[in-house]
Amino acid sequence: MIRGFLDAWPLFGDSWLSLWLIALQLAAVGVFLVVRDRIFVGAAVAQSATFGIAVALCLGSEWSADGSFWRGDRFLALVAGAFAVGASLLIARGGGRTAGRRGAGSEAVAGFVFLAGSSGALLVIAHSPHGVDDVERLFAASGLGAAATDVALFGALAVLTLGLVVWRRRQLLLLALDPVTAAALGVDRRLELLLAAWLGLLLGQSMRLSGLLYAFGCLVLPGLIARAACPALLPMVIVAPLVGVAASVGGALVGQAGDFNQAPATVGLLCVVLAATWGVRALRRR
Repeated sequence: MIRGFLDAWPLFGDSWLSLWLIALQLAAVGVFLVVRDRIFVGAAVAQSATFGIAVALCLGSEWSADGSFWRGDRFLALVAGAFAVGASLLIARGGGRTAGRRGAGSEAVAGFVFLAGSSGALLVIAHSPHGVDDVERLFAASGLGAAATDVALFGALAVLTLGLVVWRRRQLLLLALDPVTAAALGVDRRLELLLAAWLGLLLGQSMRLSGLLYAFGCLVLPGLIARAACPALLPMVIVAPLVGVAASVGGALVGQAGDFNQAPATVGLLCVVLAATWGVRALRRR
């Protein structure tokens, strides 16, 4: 397995590195969604990015005569990022206006965003000339076609993400656990809006390469594993990104050995680890 993986590195190295970096940064941000039990928010924002990619694909087919930019990944990432950032900020502001109702507003807005994004993506793709190919790209892209520029982009985003998380980890955990107490202690709510916007940016940039399945799986599953395995909250911030990268590397190895798409291989591996972690925790409680 390892020998075949190394032999394939010249062909797929940039793709694998990009997907590993995507897993790292999404897990680092997703842990705060898991701590707050707002996984559905991540699903809604990811679905909004899917809607953005669908719109970009449709516009690219209409405007292709005007230049190659409209059919390129940069245009996809730009539109997907705009949709995801807008959705994430909309949900965050909705929750802030109804903080006294324990996030009922944010859940309602997240439900609206998820359904609007899901229906919108399906309606747009229905008129796409590529049809099934576009649906597969939106759901389970393999990362193939990534270049050195993608590695540089996701590397820079990963550094900035880890810097933000390490710099503001205690304030972010307090915001995730108890926004009312955080406000009383002087934690600026603009930090929550910044995290929301950053989440949208990361998903918008990631999904045009990795697809919905991989991005959402790496966003929430490493955090769930870290929450089940860690006795305290602060170590979760460290464990979740490490789990995300390890699973992504394992998914690449399994995918190369078995000729599988890395996205479902990685997410399947994360699901197995999460189920095992839950099982071990249940046995310990007995």
